[in-house]
Amino acid sequence: MELSGTQVIAADRDTVWTHLNDAETLKACIPGCEDLTGTPEDGFQATVKQKVGPVKATFQGHVTLENVAAPDSYTLVGEGKGGVAGFAKGSADVSLAEVEAGTELSYVVEAKVGGKLAQLGNRVVGGFARKMADSFFENFKAQVEGPRGDDPGDAA
Repeated sequence: MELSGTQVIAADRDTVWTHLNDAETLKACIPGCEDLTGTPEDGFQATVKQKVGPVKATFQGHVTLENVAAPDSYTLVGEGKGGVAGFAKGSADVSLAEVEAGTELSYVVEAKVGGKLAQLGNRVVGGFARKMADSFFENFKAQVEGPRGDDPGDAA
């Protein structure tokens, strides 16, 4: 299955790039993430609890960064295993472009699932994947932009 989208973030490209490579930011953005450790150079390890349709699972995953062209783009390549629930693996091409409102983050995700997850069917798994991607990028935008106050001095 393939997903794509864009998100405009009110921050400069270098700031967005820094957050894309920060374990704490990523942990805060991944729905159901209980633990995320590692570095962009060595890869990240994550523990994520999720419920997909009737299947609940804790996934242990590993993500590496490839094709890194800082601060413009990279490819995230990962795999997660959820025991009897099955597995998920895939990649995401992420690119950043400067726009008037800040930085436009674009992504194209390709994912495959197996085991019980695959038995749920493309409609359920696809809907879940879209919801996860949307949640991640909305959370990411909120993390990077920080709290919004009415007073312009609050942002400083």
